Amino acid sequence: MRRIADIRAACAALPGSRETFPFDQTTLVFKVAGKMYALTDIQADPVTLSLKCDPARAETLRAEHAAIVGGYHLNKRHWNTVTLDGTVPDALVHELLQHSYALVVARLTRAERAELHLD
Repeated sequence: MRRIADIRAACAALPGSRETFPFDQTTLVFKVAGKMYALTDIQADPVTLSLKCDPARAETLRAEHAAIVGGYHLNKRHWNTVTLDGTVPDALVHELLQHSYALVVARLTRAERAELHLD
């Protein structure tokens, strides 16, 4: 996964995922039930993807992969930014995207999950 189109396709496959540009015209934000789980700059080269992450796992990932750093302009305890330069395996990037989404969904109310048909 190295292109914006790949990110969009992966996020579109997640139930209730929506694309927004709440900050500016280049920062693409993916939300579920109005809560952010991923963001990317559509003009960045190489492409980067910021994702929520369990804090302990976030630290481990940063230690294991030079292309994974604390979230750029985000709470570094809960967010990682992944540079999609090919050094982080695509399977891991997809898993981290799903992990981010799952963290947000887990914090939704039962009514919000039901509205998205997630329960």
